[in-house]
Amino acid sequence: MFVWISPVYNFPLDPCCSLSRQLMRAQIPKSHIYLQTLCFALMEKMLAMLVLLILKPETVSAGWSVTFEKTDPCALKGSSVELSCSYNYTDEETVKKTAWYKGELENGSWRRVALSDLPSYQNRFEYLGDQQHDCGLAIDDLQVNDTGHYYFRFDTEAYGRRSKESVYLTVTDPPLNVSVEMSYSGHLTMGSSVNLTCSSAANPAADNYTWYSSAGSSFSSLLQVGSGQVLSLPSVEASHTGLYLCQASNRLGENNSNEVLLTVDETDTNRVILFVGIGVKVFIGLLLPIVIIWAWRLRSKSAVDKEERNRDYENISTAEMGQKNMVTQKEMYETCLCLSLITLDT
Repeated sequence: MFVWISPVYNFPLDPCCSLSRQLMRAQIPKSHIYLQTLCFALMEKMLAMLVLLILKPETVSAGWSVTFEKTDPCALKGSSVELSCSYNYTDEETVKKTAWYKGELENGSWRRVALSDLPSYQNRFEYLGDQQHDCGLAIDDLQVNDTGHYYFRFDTEAYGRRSKESVYLTVTDPPLNVSVEMSYSGHLTMGSSVNLTCSSAANPAADNYTWYSSAGSSFSSLLQVGSGQVLSLPSVEASHTGLYLCQASNRLGENNSNEVLLTVDETDTNRVILFVGIGVKVFIGLLLPIVIIWAWRLRSKSAVDKEERNRDYENISTAEMGQKNMVTQKEMYETCLCLSLITLDT
C-alpha cells in the first residue's frame, strides 16, 4: 500500500481542469511534478495486476508446491510401500528433472541424500511419477533402517524446487533374533543363584516377555515359569534342571528364542563339608596311634640303651624286664585306644 504525501500549496483545485494545468498555475517545482507522475504510474500498474489476478483465479498461487497424500505411512519389514505425492509450478516453467531424497545425519549435520546415491536402496526403489504433476515413489523389501524422512525435488529450466515438508516412513517388524543370556555358565550347585535375560530386535520394541521350561531334555510339555525380560532364580534346586526358552512379542507378532539347558548338581554343599570333616577325623584317629607307637618305641629303645650302660643291669632278672615291658605296652595301647575314641567322638 502506498501513501502519497503532497506538499501543501495555497491554490484552489479546479475539478474541471486537468492536473497539469493546476500544477502550472501553482508554479510547482519540476522535481515535485516528476515524483507525482512516477507515483501515479506505479499505482496504475499495481491496480492493473490486481484486476488481472481477480479475473484469473487459477493463476493465484505461490508459484510452486509439493503435497504428500500421507505424511506418516507405516509398513511391515519385508513388504513394499508407495508414497503418493503431487507437485505444481507456474505455467511458464518446464520440469527437467525429478528426484527423491532421504534425510541422513552425517558427521553431526543433517543432509538430504538422493536415493540413487545410497547403496542400500539400489534396485529397491522406483519413481512412479512423471514430469508433470505426479511424484509417487515405491520402495520394495523394506528394512528397519529405511525408517526416516523422505523429500521430493524437481528442477525446471530456471529453478530447483525442494519440498519443505517430508514424509516420515516407519518400518515395523515383530521380534526377531530372540536370544537368552545366562549369568552363570556351567553346572550350578544347589542354593546358588542365576539370572536369565531375554533380548530381541523389534520395531516397535518387544513389550511382553514370557518364560517357559520343560523338565528333561525335550519340550514335550512346556510350563510357563515366569514373565518379564529377566527370569531370576535366587536359590536353585534340583527341580530347576531343564530346558528354558523366552517368547518375545509386540503388537505385530511374537517369536521364540533357542532353548538353553540349565543343570543343577544335586550335591549338597553342607553335606560335602560334613563328609570332609568326618574324613579328617578318621584320618587323625588312625594316624595318632601310629605316631604314639612310634614315639613309644623310640622311647623304649632309649631306655634300654640307658639300662645297658647301668652297672646294676646284670642284677635285674630277665623275668623282671619282660614283666616291665608288658606293663608298659599295655599302658601304651590303652592310651592309644583312648585317644582314638576321643578323636572320633569329637
